[in-house]
Amino acid sequence: MVHIRRYDRHYSRRSFLGKMAAGAGAGVLAPLWPAMAENGEFGKAYPDELMSIEMYSKGKLSAGDVIDANNVHLVEDLLDPVKAHQIKKLGRQLRLRETTTELTKLSPVEYIEASFSNAGKARFDEVGNVRGPDGGPWIGGLPFPNATTGVEYFAGLTLSWGRHDASFYAIKEYDLNAEGKVTYGYQTGWAEYSPVGRLVLPGNVLKGHEDKLRYQSVYFLSPNSVAGTSFLNVWYYDQHQFPELYGYIPDFKRIRRYPTDQRFEPLVPGSALYLSDAWAAGDPLHTWGNYRIFSRGPMLAAVSGGWNASHDNWEHSTHGGQQGETFWDTEVELVPEVIGVEAEPTGFPRAPVGKKRVWFDARTQLPVGMVTYDRRGEMFKSFDGAYGLYEDGDKRVMDGKHPYWSWGHVHAFDVQSGEMTRLEQVQQIAGGHSMRVNDDSIYNDYLTKAAMRRLGR
Repeated sequence: MVHIRRYDRHYSRRSFLGKMAAGAGAGVLAPLWPAMAENGEFGKAYPDELMSIEMYSKGKLSAGDVIDANNVHLVEDLLDPVKAHQIKKLGRQLRLRETTTELTKLSPVEYIEASFSNAGKARFDEVGNVRGPDGGPWIGGLPFPNATTGVEYFAGLTLSWGRHDASFYAIKEYDLNAEGKVTYGYQTGWAEYSPVGRLVLPGNVLKGHEDKLRYQSVYFLSPNSVAGTSFLNVWYYDQHQFPELYGYIPDFKRIRRYPTDQRFEPLVPGSALYLSDAWAAGDPLHTWGNYRIFSRGPMLAAVSGGWNASHDNWEHSTHGGQQGETFWDTEVELVPEVIGVEAEPTGFPRAPVGKKRVWFDARTQLPVGMVTYDRRGEMFKSFDGAYGLYEDGDKRVMDGKHPYWSWGHVHAFDVQSGEMTRLEQVQQIAGGHSMRVNDDSIYNDYLTKAAMRRLGR
């Protein structure tokens, strides 16, 4: 059967350019979010050539193929510049998979439902904070599902990183030098807790915490040299204010308050990850500025397949670099529309970063990659992760009534030094700490000063 292309890549490219110039919302053949509202699928919004890597590449590539240095030229326009560099020079590979067509496989179900039901209810107040219909904190889901500006994309991401009311991620971290050798390894717990915009835990707003956006902490549990070290971020809802940052160092047996604008430094030796890098939006919304959309079009991204069900502890395999350990084995798919947004660190006069570019999946507004640039305009660092539904055949991890959705692994790469930090979400880490989601006790267990002292013993 001959497939007659009514819409080809040139049509899509012209459409994206026209919509960017006009400041229009996502979608090519139809507005994206109204199209998805019908049945949770988005095929009506895009031509077939944006829904299949085989059609997009005119048969040169298909699901199951591997992108490497020999064929990256076929898809270089679908990659951010750091991924392209890693494939060409450092041996990174990406395995292609079919494009995911069901929205419920790309974010938590409750978050998606709230994004539809609360559409049109958000507004920016006079100082630029997102408000709900009653003038209070945002009530949950994407505040601007039909986003048309860069600041609207970043507002949704900043309001909710992991898209759950509460999360505890059990993490293994590997820090590699430029020669591809693992020089540091950490077992870490990362907790997030939302007192506002709650969709599963009791009460949309936690009484007495209305002025807070999130509580977030990180605990280092292994090796012994850092065991018990922890940091706690308390975020204000006002996105002009820096979070309160506290740290506990076991050797001193006390909690110290840290300068709030030191967000461009690693927390532990060897790491290439900064607080500012978290979820590509690790700082309050209005400590960055000059948000602008600079690109829109298809992209290859790891929006599915990030969970490794074949390993008892969900650990992932690696490849590339001089030791074969620099990159996680990663599956990517053709995302039909990705919005590139640029921002500058207006609240950080001494920041080593001059700007960052973040690419958002238009269907979910999740970040699929970030590249930062130094003050000279040279590429500095990159941050890219892999998401996934924790369901594979008859294996699944449940989040209430639905399979758990989350990130699976992350690369934080220093382009200038060649150092890499790899993170993976696992089932359990040292001390018996395990992944937990939408569990109200996460707050008392990991997100108070008393918890810092208790876990630091």
